Amino acid sequence: MSKRSGMANGATKDTGSSSAGKRTPSYSLNTASPTNNPPAQDKQAVLLNAQNPGHFSLMRAYHLADFITLMNGFCGFMSITSSMRYCINPTDTGKLWLALGFMPFGLFFDFFDGKVARWRGKSSLMGQELDSLADLISFGVAPASCAFAIGMRTALDQLLLTVFVVGGLARLARFNVTTGNVPKDSTGKASYFEGLPIPTSLTIAGLMGYWTYQGWLQDQIPFGTVAQGTLLEVHPIVGLFVVHACCMISRTMHVPKP
Repeated sequence: MSKRSGMANGATKDTGSSSAGKRTPSYSLNTASPTNNPPAQDKQAVLLNAQNPGHFSLMRAYHLADFITLMNGFCGFMSITSSMRYCINPTDTGKLWLALGFMPFGLFFDFFDGKVARWRGKSSLMGQELDSLADLISFGVAPASCAFAIGMRTALDQLLLTVFVVGGLARLARFNVTTGNVPKDSTGKASYFEGLPIPTSLTIAGLMGYWTYQGWLQDQIPFGTVAQGTLLEVHPIVGLFVVHACCMISRTMHVPKP
């Protein structure tokens, strides 16, 4: 989940504080300060709202932490394409190991972007949105793609994997709009996550890594299939993704923040 969301949520209040305990000063492009002098304008806000910002204004508007977040999305997409390449040649398990290996690197960048944002005192609502979008790719679509690649390919398998991805999407959207309402400690840090954070899907990725190591792929997936030859043919193990989706969207499950 985004480490920068609390900082970004405070961008409209002088008294707001972030989940990391950093205060984010407010700014407005259309109002003047009490002394009738224009307030200091954030460079990113100026570039994003300017009528004629010039070439590559979006890239120039990014903070360093935003570029690190993009690396998270890069790792997620590389994982997805590696799964696709394994589907083309199922004898090349090296592609499957690449698909699994890119996900932890995505987690590293997901963790590191928040550290950099706090270090530089730079955060934004755009950074919060980037973080959630990258998380969906790396910890939602990538694990589901890997599950499909290793053999969970029946129609019902695909439907249940879609439930997992959509659950992650809903969880991230809810996080973005409700993170400011989560109780915080004296430093402004949120005390818990509401529902499982989507990066915890790497536990399932780790399990798939063990299956790959054991050679339990395709027809050898643990627990096999049920209702073979029917429209309801499914791998029971895909239920792990459904359970994880339910935990992500739960409002009653509170996971303490480390």
